Amino acid sequence: MRTDKLRINQLSPQIYEWYLAYLQSIDSKNIEGYGTFLADDCLMQTNNHPPVVSKAAILRGLSEYWTSFDSLTHDLLNIYGTDSSFVLEALNHYKCNDGKLVTVKAVAITDRNQTGLVTSIRLYSDTTPLFA
Repeated sequence: MRTDKLRINQLSPQIYEWYLAYLQSIDSKNIEGYGTFLADDCLMQTNNHPPVVSKAAILRGLSEYWTSFDSLTHDLLNIYGTDSSFVLEALNHYKCNDGKLVTVKAVAITDRNQTGLVTSIRLYSDTTPLFA
């Protein structure tokens, strides 16, 4: 993960550290670790695709998706919002399974419940170059 380009961060120091750990679980493709951040009834929606509902379904889908590339590095640009609802603007740097490097712009909207678990993730990114 890269934070050297982070311009605006509206999260508290505690939740910022929480979010870095959340993103690191994605960058390291640690599906079990990522699952610890999600509420059981979490919803994930990517672009115009139908939402995936439930932690178990999200983890199944991500396990499959994460095999489609070798690695991912989040390059944080801006984080807007509150500790319970926030938006990340980032560059996502992928290394494809064939070694090709691809960078895509991405926005992730995240909502957390009162216990701190993620209840909703909405992702907006054009990953077409990743699969070209």
